[in-house]
Amino acid sequence: MSVLEFSVNTAALGGDAFVVTLTGEVDLHTAPALEQALEGAVGLGGTSVAVDLAEVTFIDSTTLEVLLRYHERFRGLGGRLVVVTDDRRVLRTFEITGLGRVVTIERRLADAVAAILPGA
Repeated sequence: MSVLEFSVNTAALGGDAFVVTLTGEVDLHTAPALEQALEGAVGLGGTSVAVDLAEVTFIDSTTLEVLLRYHERFRGLGGRLVVVTDDRRVLRTFEITGLGRVVTIERRLADAVAAILPGA
C-alpha cells in the first residue's frame, strides 16, 4: 500500500493576504493542519486567503467544515476565502454538498490571487 504524502505551506502575499497550499489527501487526520495554517494567517493579520487545492486528490466533510468556518471568519474580517482547484473529484465534492455555491472556487491560482489582492 502506498502512503500519500500530505503537506501544507503558507505564503504571505503582502499586507493581509495569504496563500495556503496543500498536497495529498485532506481528511479527518490532516484537516487540523489546514485549520492551523488558516488560524496562523489570521494571527498574522490576514483577512483574505487563497486555499490552493490544485495538488489535492481527496477532501472529506471535515475539510469542508474547516473551509466553511474560515470562509465565514474571513468574511467577518472584511476579506474572503477563495479555493483553488480544477480536480474534477474535488470539484464534485463541492458540487454535491452545495458548498460550491457558498465558497468562491477558481481553477487557477492566479485568478484566486487576483480575487483576494486589491489591484492584482
